[in-house]
Amino acid sequence: MTLSCFALGERMLDVDEALAALGELVATRLPAERLPLTAAARRVLAGECISPIDVPQRTNAAMDGIALAWPAPASVPLVGDVLAGHRFERPLEPGEAVSITTGAPLPVGADTVIMHEQLEVDAPARMATIRHAQHVSRGQNVRHAGEDVARGSRAMPAGTRLKPQHLGLLASLGIDSVDVVRRPRVTIFSTGDEVTLPGEVLGEAGIYDANRYSLRGMLEALGCEIDDLGILADRPGAIRDALAHAATRADMVITSGGVSSGQADWVKTALASIGRLGFWRIAMRPGRPLAFGVLGETAVPFFGLPGNPVAVMVTFLQFVQPLLRRLQGEHAWQPTRWNAIADEAMHSRGGRVDFHRGIYHIDGAGRLHVRATGSQGSGRLSSMVAANCLIEIESARADVAAGETVLLQPFGELT
Repeated sequence: MTLSCFALGERMLDVDEALAALGELVATRLPAERLPLTAAARRVLAGECISPIDVPQRTNAAMDGIALAWPAPASVPLVGDVLAGHRFERPLEPGEAVSITTGAPLPVGADTVIMHEQLEVDAPARMATIRHAQHVSRGQNVRHAGEDVARGSRAMPAGTRLKPQHLGLLASLGIDSVDVVRRPRVTIFSTGDEVTLPGEVLGEAGIYDANRYSLRGMLEALGCEIDDLGILADRPGAIRDALAHAATRADMVITSGGVSSGQADWVKTALASIGRLGFWRIAMRPGRPLAFGVLGETAVPFFGLPGNPVAVMVTFLQFVQPLLRRLQGEHAWQPTRWNAIADEAMHSRGGRVDFHRGIYHIDGAGRLHVRATGSQGSGRLSSMVAANCLIEIESARADVAAGETVLLQPFGELT
């Protein structure tokens, strides 16, 4: 990270400035490991995949019917049958045809497949008559060798997160193992004397720790290995020691709580003793107090997220997620954004980005609409449960009127 990121000091950053500051941390992609294809789902491809074969390997029939050489006669003798996985051993002569099934290779000399629905077949006489010949054309119902993926072409770029369709394509190339980026190791813990582990007795001033569970769910969806240190009390020494220890074995460290200006907020102080603080205030709601810096001699990225549970999820999606994806090699990743019609007025304050929790739907005319989930307090985790998107109200806008266009981020694979 360049020094400019650490020169931001106490200044309030807008969201774009904070993202640009994070972009200065050119996260070195983590090392690769070889995995069988059966274990590679949701992992990120470490290098580009070059196809070793043509797909399909041979020109073949896209329909059940007959294969012949154009032009097609009104009636044609059937001189053989070709099933998928087999081939016709001799070249097809002009005026001959073979019965063929979907996926079977075309005989040498054939260039057209006429499907059964366009034929009248006299099985005993081994003759086929073409019905509605005006609807038959040269080359129809034929899949050419390499038309899906050509031998030697790039079948998949580096940085691809492998979804089921990617695994299927790799398998179709005969590839049974791939180099993928190893999982990021992420240390998490919550801070605060008031924070209580679910299942324990809740004190009169206590709250149950929801944040680590939300964080675990999002980190697991991103394919991370999680080192969960639990809950740390508001003790500067304990927090400093936990951060120092985490920096020796983690690729990223994430805390929740303890980063505002309160008397018992020790995370920024502990960070200053073992690392460097880049910034900690962002003009957004929820999530204004968000500390970012680096820990230890190896400059391990550190995020100190807010204590409110909605703010934890929103700041993770906006800031932590992009950096984790870069660590995994997804350098081209960007959040999905759609324009939608606001079904109701929404309150916002100019000078900051407001992230409302929203529910989008498509009307009968195919237009995208969105409404808020109700009260938008940053402690109301139920607003995230009811939502299927975040409504992003830019800092240059004040209140949104019903019928105006707003920007939304649909919840993806993490939420």
